[in-house]
Amino acid sequence: MDIVDKQVVELKKLWKNKRQLAFQGLNLAMIVLSALMIWKSLMVVTRSESPVVVVLSGSMEPAFQRGDILFLNNQDDPIRVGEVVVFKIKDRDIPIVHRIMKVHEKPDGTVEVLTKGDNNRVDDRGLYAPGQLWLQREDILGRARGALRYVGMVTIVLNDYPALKYVLVGIMGLFVLTNKEA
Repeated sequence: MDIVDKQVVELKKLWKNKRQLAFQGLNLAMIVLSALMIWKSLMVVTRSESPVVVVLSGSMEPAFQRGDILFLNNQDDPIRVGEVVVFKIKDRDIPIVHRIMKVHEKPDGTVEVLTKGDNNRVDDRGLYAPGQLWLQREDILGRARGALRYVGMVTIVLNDYPALKYVLVGIMGLFVLTNKEA
């Protein structure tokens, strides 16, 4: 508990020195805004509203494990059978990572695709919106172009235990506010 007492004492000192408090607050804001700018830049470069996703289930094993981070690209190249895509279903918040099984090209140039998880027995028509048999190009957020194994487990743990998220953010905030070397 000695470290907590030291942090409380440092916070009280910081509260008295308004200039130092403002400096630390601006440093924190700069870090958050820099991360946001990097994310928005990635969105522009990759043409994807979600350039990085975490695999949340085991439906793509053995290709991708739960907790893998995927890097996406959503260029206008032709979609091919066998590519791993991330798609979003209407009225569902969480995107799905699965492989393209069939590509259906219509005479007017539009493309429809059917997907399936590598570890699933049947295709994804049961996951699509009611009455939807194929995914449209606009449903696809991007194609997997790279992966980092298991790094996304942090995200999964923080989503499974939301109280842990607030504790960690609070602790990080204490260290940022009391760090005078920044």
